[in-house]
Amino acid sequence: MDSIQTKPRTLELTVLSAENLRVNGKPATKNVFVVVRAESLTAHTTSCKGNGSNSNGFVSWNEKFVVEVAAHARSIAFEVKCKTSPTGSVRDVGVARVALSDFLGTVVPDHCLQFLCYRLRDWDGLKNGVINFSVRDLAAAPPLGKVVGGGCDGFHGFPEVVGVKSECCSSSSASDNAVVTGIPVWWRNNI
Repeated sequence: MDSIQTKPRTLELTVLSAENLRVNGKPATKNVFVVVRAESLTAHTTSCKGNGSNSNGFVSWNEKFVVEVAAHARSIAFEVKCKTSPTGSVRDVGVARVALSDFLGTVVPDHCLQFLCYRLRDWDGLKNGVINFSVRDLAAAPPLGKVVGGGCDGFHGFPEVVGVKSECCSSSSASDNAVVTGIPVWWRNNI
């Protein structure tokens, strides 16, 4: 069995927002929350957000969690739910199961903050919104003030990934605000 996951990991995971959420065909705008699980009984839950205003199914949390990922884990699940009544009935809105291999051991160093978005599916398998989050491996972080092997900016032999915004913990610049789309491109290529 070929896998990048050979030891337990500690991830810094921030649930940023969700968009185009629907319940019974109407925008989910009240009491929406996210449950994050890393193939364990331990779950991390955001607070309920949404005030019922005309948000058109967009909800923002920006809540950070430290998630312990066991060595056997292969994915992280984001379950978006909403409370539908004053008695506290909870309804599933959508779920996204994200493979750890999508952001660990890729061309972007694990210690770099990666911003990702995934399609949510309801229990019938139908599309129901998008979840936006950021993630970084805390155990892979270099010592403060020291850049190891390569940065998160496409230099030192690491490819720059077009379509994935990456922000290194050791640097920041105003030029990181560019909008990109496409496929991975090596930084030395002249296109």
